[in-house]
Amino acid sequence: MGLTSNKVLVVAIAFAVLLFVGTVWLWPRLAGRGWRSVSGRVGLLLATQVTLFACVGVAANQAFGFYASWADLFGRETAQGVVVDHTASGGVAGPLQVLTTAGLNGAAGRPPQMAGQVQKVDIVGRTTHIPTPAYVYLPPEYFQPQYRTRTFPAAVVLTGYPGTAQALVDKLHYPSTARQLAKDGRMQPMILIMLRPTVAPPRDTECVDIPGGPQTETFFAKDLPDAVLAHYRVGRKPGSWGIIGDSTGGYCALKLAMHHPDVYAAGAGLSPYYKAPIDPTTGDLFHGDSSLRNRSDLWWFLKHEAAPDTSLLVTSSKIGESNYKDTLKFIDRVRATNLTRISSIILESGGHNFNTWRREIPATLQWMSGRLSDR
Repeated sequence: MGLTSNKVLVVAIAFAVLLFVGTVWLWPRLAGRGWRSVSGRVGLLLATQVTLFACVGVAANQAFGFYASWADLFGRETAQGVVVDHTASGGVAGPLQVLTTAGLNGAAGRPPQMAGQVQKVDIVGRTTHIPTPAYVYLPPEYFQPQYRTRTFPAAVVLTGYPGTAQALVDKLHYPSTARQLAKDGRMQPMILIMLRPTVAPPRDTECVDIPGGPQTETFFAKDLPDAVLAHYRVGRKPGSWGIIGDSTGGYCALKLAMHHPDVYAAGAGLSPYYKAPIDPTTGDLFHGDSSLRNRSDLWWFLKHEAAPDTSLLVTSSKIGESNYKDTLKFIDRVRATNLTRISSIILESGGHNFNTWRREIPATLQWMSGRLSDR
């Protein structure tokens, strides 16, 4: 049974109920003062508490998509291999391989030219050799004959840490939201490339080119666009590409748009922070390289580097988000550059969670669509 399956949650709840009933039933028999009775009571209480916490943990993981599998949970996720196509010349397949295709939720059985399509893919960086799974949403227009020669704008969409790419599809509903907005004429059809910034799990690389480690920033700035351009009809000019993320992904989106305006014309950070943390999940990101550390600090970047010609969007809420004051400060800093463009979504209240981001995603996609071209 997979970690995210309903069966796991049902089993966890069943064990919790059985242990609770068993505790009530056996308590009178364990009422003595001997070590066996005391140990029995402690064991029953401990087991009941553990199963209750397990139920809460499994339910929270299903709601927020922290871990995709048991291997992911325990940090034993198997590295992705490079697909070899023995019918292709040279033997080695391209940097992007489509694994499965599926219709959107609520549109099962409808052809892609009517409902669009979500493809599960494997991507391997040509220069960084970083492998990662992703999901690609193709709008209905991509499959329609009248658009067969048209290229489409693309937006990279990143989760937080640890996050799962599937949560962007199933929990945050990016594809179905984009499809409905385009259908209503509120945004242009766009291709979405959905993945997590954690390309070297379980390590949180914060989209940094780590000395002697994963070259994560290069992967997102070069390898990922190259892989997508080689496989899909996506616009090649910088104005055709944007990047969106929440939490850690939000920080990455802002940083990549600021560092690489020649790649990303716009970056949207939902509940972002503005400086890479150093903690047990990240390890030593900079290895004493002060220039790398400084460039990863968006505050330092705004003060010391030339203002990038890009558009940024940041979101927060007055009650419930810890980044509210920093976000207001960041807006003022960007406005002072007189070149980088800044927009914001500020809610009255909303926590650092999926429910808040679902409220911000429609406006974010509309904003992104208005800043990208299809050429």
